[in-house]
Amino acid sequence: MRLYHLLIAAACITTPVLAKPDYEAAVQADYKASLAALFDDFHRNPELSFKETRTAAIMAKQLRAIGGVVVTEGVGGTGVVGVMKNGAGPVVLVRADMDGLPVEEKSGLANASKVHQIGIDGVNNPVMHACGHDVHITSMIGTAKRLAAMKDRWKGTVVFIVQPAEERVGGAKAMLEDGLYTRFPKPDYAVAFHVSSALETGKVSASESIQYSSADSVDIIVHGVGAHGAAPHTGKDPVYIASQIVIALQGIVSREVMPLSPAVITVGAFHAGLKHNIISDRADLQVTVRANDEETRAQLLKAIERIAKGVGRTAGLPEKLLPEVRVSEGTPTTINDTALARRLNAVMIETLGPQGFEPFEQTSMGAEDFAYFVQPDLKVPGYYFGVGGTPKAAFDAEAKGGPAVPSHHSPLFKIDPEPSVVTGTVAMTAVVLDLLKP
Repeated sequence: MRLYHLLIAAACITTPVLAKPDYEAAVQADYKASLAALFDDFHRNPELSFKETRTAAIMAKQLRAIGGVVVTEGVGGTGVVGVMKNGAGPVVLVRADMDGLPVEEKSGLANASKVHQIGIDGVNNPVMHACGHDVHITSMIGTAKRLAAMKDRWKGTVVFIVQPAEERVGGAKAMLEDGLYTRFPKPDYAVAFHVSSALETGKVSASESIQYSSADSVDIIVHGVGAHGAAPHTGKDPVYIASQIVIALQGIVSREVMPLSPAVITVGAFHAGLKHNIISDRADLQVTVRANDEETRAQLLKAIERIAKGVGRTAGLPEKLLPEVRVSEGTPTTINDTALARRLNAVMIETLGPQGFEPFEQTSMGAEDFAYFVQPDLKVPGYYFGVGGTPKAAFDAEAKGGPAVPSHHSPLFKIDPEPSVVTGTVAMTAVVLDLLKP
């Protein structure tokens, strides 16, 4: 009798096994039937920001082919909007970005990109999907297919946003300025995901507050007075002045920002001069600036201009030749709506099981222009989540001294497409079904 009671007690405390969603098999079938080939094509043929004409045309064709999706092209440049209506109910915006990066792919994959393209800056560069946007747009088609097949489970409207130029943090703003929230149904919720090489396949992760930092691209033009390299005293060397600025900028984060406020100032490019023995009359710095709140963001940008001009004055430059500081691109912090995130994180756990959800931890100061869709004045709650893109075996090998898992924006970047697309599609479908449940 005592053994019987022990067995009953053990049965009662056993962790229940959650059933997989009944549409997961359909998503996997979709992947094998069409999504795998679609991903392969996107990966082989990436396009640069605001130049995504081929990708946009394919996405528009794919959305139209699903049926029941009214598609508009050319929104905010190359953006595509697809509206799927299914009776009265809330409106959910589902966003996927589609641009690649000016990076030469060295992943060793059979479908590695060999594409070159002239960007909006006029420069011809190799192009690569070095951030996984090919996963995002492929998964969007998978999600649209499932929602179209399950209209008995939801009521409302889904607005599919195929967004250009996330890598230049300009596409979301351009689409809004082109009437995204006035020409099309304004969303009650906005959702998106990003595949992550730092997260194991089959898992998702989302914050209940900040998901991404702000990002600003700052250009500093340092003027000088040209001279012979052997007679520096007859000119004003912009290379020397710019070098002093680079060093001085590091003091902003280390000595001006409160230590518990995350901040980054990175000089990513330094261009000057043409020959060994010529002191040029100009140097150009390209700087990325990151913060986790708008107050720190403003402080950093103000300090950069103060220091650049101050160094110029110290070097004896006249006022008309002081360094010019310009913010060419920028996006605010991406903040998940807390109540919405708690609700949808629970949906993720229910859909993928406890093992499929990993608590969010901010490990870098990456940025996202999805933030523009959910700015406080727009009153659109947002939810942004990460989807694992690297197999566990790759992390295990790295831990044992094997090859490091490549980061985003690396020429070695690669993810495992099938589990990434399938997990992203299943998770996004679950999110929309919950937000639009009758």
